[in-house]
Amino acid sequence: MHDHWLEFSQVAFAHLLAVASPGPDFAIVLKQSLVHGRRTAVWTSLGVGTAILLHVAYSLLGLGLLIRGSELWFGIVKYAGAAYIAWLGVQSLRAKPRSETVSDPLSGAPEPPSTRGAFATGFVTNALNPKVTLFFVSLFVLVVNPATPKLIQAGYGLWMSAVTMVWFCLVSVLFTRTGVRGAFLRHGHWIDRALGVVFLGFAVSLVFASR
Repeated sequence: MHDHWLEFSQVAFAHLLAVASPGPDFAIVLKQSLVHGRRTAVWTSLGVGTAILLHVAYSLLGLGLLIRGSELWFGIVKYAGAAYIAWLGVQSLRAKPRSETVSDPLSGAPEPPSTRGAFATGFVTNALNPKVTLFFVSLFVLVVNPATPKLIQAGYGLWMSAVTMVWFCLVSVLFTRTGVRGAFLRHGHWIDRALGVVFLGFAVSLVFASR
């Protein structure tokens, strides 16, 4: 039991460092927070956290090693992820100035996506990130003992999923405070375009990701 708690602490710490690092997940939650508001950002955060369970599932089944060891499958994940992130970047670069005649900047915000759409955006952003795939495969190979019961390993996955959701929900709350979001919307198209450049940068980095 003691060994499992030690192992869990190592898994939790490694994941905490990874989830707090800036990446496509943080960028998409930030964009959703500033552009569409708290509800959309929270559902996007839940999508990101749920995608963690996908990575955990194929790691437990041994499929992660197959993806990592196969140039074809890793390439499919890598280029699909890069294409999706690049598409998000292009959408952001096309942002137009909001009407300056609106006294309340929040009223000039674009129509938010549906709950399902926001959740799917977060889920796909995380699920198609090959760097996340490599992280989880490495975590379950290098840190988690193969002798650890699958049920306990699944518990590690549930913990990481929950922590991811909580972290990005906190980000959502912070960046949807009226003052913060209002300031953004006054010059929103420039920040939106800047995020577009960030997304394109992430897409390029994904293309060059190696096994």
